[in-house]
Amino acid sequence: MVNAVELTEKLIRIDSTNPGTGEQGMQLFLQKLFREEAGNQVSVRTEEVLPGRCNVMAELPGNPDLPELVFICHMDTVTVGSGWTTDPFAAERKDGKIYGRGSCDMKSGMACALSAFFHALDQQNRAEKSNSKTLKFIATVDEEGEMQGVEKAISSGWVSSESMVLDMEPTNGQIQMAHKGRTWFELEFDGITAHASNPWKGADAVAAMAEAICCLRKAFQNLPVHPELGKSTVTFGRVQGGYQPYVVPDHSILSIDMRLVPPCSTGKAMELVQNAIHHAEKEVPGVRGHYRITGDRPFIESNPDSLLMKYLKESCLDVTGVPVMVGTFNGYTDTAVIAGKLSNHECMSYGPGNLELAHKPDEYVEIADIIRCEKVLKNLVEKST
Repeated sequence: MVNAVELTEKLIRIDSTNPGTGEQGMQLFLQKLFREEAGNQVSVRTEEVLPGRCNVMAELPGNPDLPELVFICHMDTVTVGSGWTTDPFAAERKDGKIYGRGSCDMKSGMACALSAFFHALDQQNRAEKSNSKTLKFIATVDEEGEMQGVEKAISSGWVSSESMVLDMEPTNGQIQMAHKGRTWFELEFDGITAHASNPWKGADAVAAMAEAICCLRKAFQNLPVHPELGKSTVTFGRVQGGYQPYVVPDHSILSIDMRLVPPCSTGKAMELVQNAIHHAEKEVPGVRGHYRITGDRPFIESNPDSLLMKYLKESCLDVTGVPVMVGTFNGYTDTAVIAGKLSNHECMSYGPGNLELAHKPDEYVEIADIIRCEKVLKNLVEKST
């Protein structure tokens, strides 16, 4: 029987950095694992998303008239980076923890999902379940990039608007369903160059950008606060412009990250950016501004009537003996993409680990956390499949 703790160590030892080595090693490992553990009892498919980078799906068929349960996990991790005191691919155990890149984000979560999947197969083989739901395991590429793996899974029909979808991102022991939206803008100003000794003969594109930034920051301070998701936020990730200190800059460009909560939609964000452009053009005569949206993910609100949420709460209570907290996910996940693209209200996250440790040096996951999550997911497939 697959053990989630040991499987976590095996997965960490596979370099699947993005950008970097990529997910091919993970893909081959998963295909071998399903051959060894399931033989021909489980249908396994792969689909290329990017050159040499394939999604993997395993399916345990059930009653087609019932909504399927889908476990979805990403195979890639962020790059290693600097500052490590342990080998990022050694899966070192120390003080009840397993260290390594991807240990909490999200190879331990994938290990728990795989353990639960094979547990469901074992139940079926022992004829302990009848009239079960279909159970799927999907492993995606590029979640740490542009999320093209989950986009492909959606377009290929691997998930539907009726699927109950759970990812195993690190959630600090909570069930997390709601997500802030994520909208990215690229804002540009064109000005007029001149010698800095005669600035009135030019139009300073960098000064215009400064005006726009201040205008947007003030606008965000006045946006409504959502009772669950909190405040909308804006971050100015990268700004470029100018040539030399003695030249009035005739161009500037800015990358903007907005995390939006209801009722602030992308449409409202576009209005705020346009207002900032008008303000800057007024304050710095001669400049002209324009923008484009480079990424747009909608906010996701919790669904209190979710059937998967009901099952998952019951499983958490069965295993831990205490009611589980329901929180919000600060980042953006594969399940959030599915929820937004398909208007699917049965998408959420529950996995081992602490999200604050993800992407950092000396990333680790508590072994007790893996065991808890493995037990919860096994209980879940017993209830819901």
